[in-house]
Amino acid sequence: MGYAQLVIGPAGSGKSTYCSSLHQHCKTVGRTLHVVNLDPAAEHFDYPVAMDIRELVSLDDVMEELGLGPNGGLLYCMEHLEENLDDWLTEELDNYMDDDYLVFDCPGQIELFSHVSVLKNFVEHLRRKNFNVCAVYLLDSQFMTDITKFISGCMASLSAMVQLELPHINILSKMDLVTNKKDIEDFLNPEPRVLLSELNQRMAPQFSKLNKSLIELVDEYNMVSFVPLDLRKESSIRYVLAQIDICIQYGEDADVKIKDIDPEDDD
Repeated sequence: MGYAQLVIGPAGSGKSTYCSSLHQHCKTVGRTLHVVNLDPAAEHFDYPVAMDIRELVSLDDVMEELGLGPNGGLLYCMEHLEENLDDWLTEELDNYMDDDYLVFDCPGQIELFSHVSVLKNFVEHLRRKNFNVCAVYLLDSQFMTDITKFISGCMASLSAMVQLELPHINILSKMDLVTNKKDIEDFLNPEPRVLLSELNQRMAPQFSKLNKSLIELVDEYNMVSFVPLDLRKESSIRYVLAQIDICIQYGEDADVKIKDIDPEDDD
């Protein structure tokens, strides 16, 4: 069985930086991890690219040949990937062993993981290839300094969770850039009643029923739980990776290693 992370989130949320830091951490601790680029517009990487969608289709080529803009061109590229799952992706996956660990660095266009079926079908293909997959949703910590931004971020993450139907980890990225961590702590595990009160204070009275429905939805799907990530701290990276490993059951089928004890040691 293989293991995979699908790293998603809005543009600028730090997905590629997360992938790079995760790869470096695993290299340091002697753990094998392969990072896959699924962004046809990417140009520079801080990690070794194990698989690259640009070998199949490039955004620059699509824009030039078809006269599409960046957004339309990106959707075309991802639909082209979807059409070639049984060919290109299957051939690439055959280069890896059953217990390999892959991290897919995805584009930041929100439609890909909330509205269209491309990534959902991509995930289904990985599952057919016997991969356990977890969605890792990154949200910029700036969203946690304002109640309305926080709710917006939760709704986007919830949309991705419903669309992909995967085990889901929410990560609060760029914690190293936060100046006042007290503002962040208030939103990490907030009480629904507190959220509703703050939201009602910010919104006009006619939105009170909508606010109540939004908070109930967030609470019902347990979307008010975020794991903060500070890439400066190895302990933070290690904790996040451990949470993801639990979701995809990584290492659960490994043999338990018991140290042999020499009877003479009892003396």
